[in-house]
Amino acid sequence: MDQFLAGARACVPVAISVAAYGLVWGVLARGAGLSLLEVIMMSALVFAGSAQFVALDLWTATPAALPIGALVLAALIVNLRYLLLTATLRPLYPAKGLLGGALSMYLVTDENWAMTVAAMARGKGSVAFLMGGGALAWIAWMSTNLVGYGLGSAIDDPSRWGLDFAFTATFLALLLGMWKGRGDLVPWLVAALAAILTSRLVEGSWHILVGGVVGSLVGAYLETRKNAHKS
Repeated sequence: MDQFLAGARACVPVAISVAAYGLVWGVLARGAGLSLLEVIMMSALVFAGSAQFVALDLWTATPAALPIGALVLAALIVNLRYLLLTATLRPLYPAKGLLGGALSMYLVTDENWAMTVAAMARGKGSVAFLMGGGALAWIAWMSTNLVGYGLGSAIDDPSRWGLDFAFTATFLALLLGMWKGRGDLVPWLVAALAAILTSRLVEGSWHILVGGVVGSLVGAYLETRKNAHKS
């Protein structure tokens, strides 16, 4: 329990930032036509802010027109990084109990992962520490989503409050957080150009998916080429 509480305390600043954009997501979800049950189910089952913002941009109030395949694939691409992130946590888990370890990955976010890895580097860190930070982030996300959804009924014109820029602002913040150096510049530029070109040529929100796929492929190619030169 001590480690769980230590992880939660370490993630208090993270929970504050999660609450800020969780509130915005709730407001925008209502504006996009999601019901209260849909908001609860999406946030409870997905629990991935960046993927949920992408899904919201693809969402349509007409069920027959909802691009389910594109929505699922876009969320998958956005969250592929967690395969690598969670692999670094393997030393915390025993050889047995793979199912329990896999289920606990649900509470992993970029922030509590980073704090846990930092603790591991100091010879500390534990599954309980990881879960404490994740649980606090989950509570902050869920509660502010619901508060934002309630506030959405009082905001008839999101653009009046600058909330129409929330998608762009959120992803700019996410990009800055993921920036690792000049090596990211080419994949990002290619992804942006592919998305812009697709938006001009194809109706709907396919530009999000195309930009993500093309940027990921270019990034993977450059990383493979870089590693080949080192070996």
